[in-house]
Amino acid sequence: MNDVRPKIVVVGSVAAGTSAAAKARRGSEDAKIVVYERDHDISYSGCGLPYYLGGEVETIDELTPRDAAWFAKRYGIDVRTGHEVTGADPGARTVTVRDLATGETFTDDYDELVLATGVSPVVPPLPGVDADGVFTLRNPSDARGVRSWIEGRGVDRAVVVGAGYIGLETAEQLTGRGIDVTVVELAEHAMPRLDADVAGLVDDELRSHGVELVTGARVTAIETDDASQDGGRHAVRAVRVADGGTERTLDAGLVVVAVGVRPNLDLAHAAGVAVGKTGAIAVDRQGRTDVEHVWAVGDVAESYDLITGEPAWVPLGSTANKTGRIAGDALTGGDLEHRGILGTSIVRVFDLAVAQTGLTEDRAREAGFDPVVVHNIKPDRPAYLGGQEMLIKAVADRGTGRLLGAQAVGPSGVDKRIDVLATAITFGAKAEDLFHLDLAYAPTYATTKDPVHYTGMALDGAISGRTPLVSAAELARRRGDGENIQVVDVRSAKDRAKSAVDDSVHIPLAELRARAGELDPTLPTVTYCNKGVTGNAGQNVLRLLGFGDVANLSGGNKTYQRFVTSRPELSD
Repeated sequence: MNDVRPKIVVVGSVAAGTSAAAKARRGSEDAKIVVYERDHDISYSGCGLPYYLGGEVETIDELTPRDAAWFAKRYGIDVRTGHEVTGADPGARTVTVRDLATGETFTDDYDELVLATGVSPVVPPLPGVDADGVFTLRNPSDARGVRSWIEGRGVDRAVVVGAGYIGLETAEQLTGRGIDVTVVELAEHAMPRLDADVAGLVDDELRSHGVELVTGARVTAIETDDASQDGGRHAVRAVRVADGGTERTLDAGLVVVAVGVRPNLDLAHAAGVAVGKTGAIAVDRQGRTDVEHVWAVGDVAESYDLITGEPAWVPLGSTANKTGRIAGDALTGGDLEHRGILGTSIVRVFDLAVAQTGLTEDRAREAGFDPVVVHNIKPDRPAYLGGQEMLIKAVADRGTGRLLGAQAVGPSGVDKRIDVLATAITFGAKAEDLFHLDLAYAPTYATTKDPVHYTGMALDGAISGRTPLVSAAELARRRGDGENIQVVDVRSAKDRAKSAVDDSVHIPLAELRARAGELDPTLPTVTYCNKGVTGNAGQNVLRLLGFGDVANLSGGNKTYQRFVTSRPELSD
């Protein structure tokens, strides 16, 4: 090395790269820090891009508040945009760089190399996918292109391929512009990371706002005009979709492909670093790879699942910033370590907030836990001050009582509850601990017993065996297997007339004590109401009257009708 000052080279300048560089500067005034970025926008809010499409964010500059000059002035960091690092030689500790403006290629040296190369959108190899009017949405250039296309073409119909975070945010924003939107998703529900009985709420919300949601379907081709208006590539005019055993064509003046992302590993391969089982770069808890003096941070690198301890890859901006900061600290002698992630996330879908943290029911079972589940439907605050219902589905381990995960959906108050639950899981809370949390209360913000409290109470009762729960899916499966289960509807006649669990006995709660003799105390029994509270009261009555096996239907008839009645295969 010609320079006695330690030199840190960072490749990539969005969340993780700039975080690593800034933290390294805070740890050392002596280090020479160079950041290479092939794009022209740096340190931008990728999560805000869909809102630029709909105009909630008026200018793209609001999402790109910092440029290379800002970093040079604030931190003394040399950020070189329009420069692509094409190779790395860890033995010589050099990188090969191409200036995209001039085409010049040169070699730069380093003492420490940080790979923050991020991810790229997955683009299926479909006929017509390279047509004008077909976009991904990963960076500000993409967002500028989509908005320019919409405004220049007067787009009135669009197809969004993929119903994850970006796909749903894009669908919401395009709908807000008056564009007719169809979302095509290969899975059976929008938001495939959620359990099906929660994702159904997202499906309903999309459709209630005029979005056509096509699930269990795949795009087979993109049809184009004979020629684009400006004489360039052909422009999109329709999308062909295979839906079950049929194929249909959806008119579209715009297509946004949002089926997922994959780590950018070209430079990692060139440097010879190991890729983990998740498909991202394997790193230790400070960001070191298995190659000396080479680090990896952000979306290109693995994290650790806080619950299972296994490598995990959940590309989120929050994790990228965190891992960048940790590596920047370690690069300059600090001792910060990555403690793991829960994959906590939240997204707005029209009038709903949709959030999750930790393991879903399905993932908990796959990880070897014996999951106990509650579907808790409660208002975020009292109805007299505008409270609105939210669903919290929480998962705990039957053997230990440990809280494993939660999903929450509702118009308001969801962010508060998911963050409380994420904090509890982070510090190893058991279900029984949730009731004892001293949470803030005023009727303008919460109920006296918060939805988090109720969630813990219900889970603890189920785990202890005092008040067992049965999910709609489990009830449908057991009955489908021929098990003779006595199902008791304890609601009013008015509610019963609207909808009911098939073959259930109707005995309103007020009559249950007097009419309990009409039931067989030796049979497995399930009580239910609309949401779960009155069903729990009925469960207690029968239990105290000597019924030995009484469970309450988790989430009540409301959850059963949404999940089972809308999915006939569950009750076959």
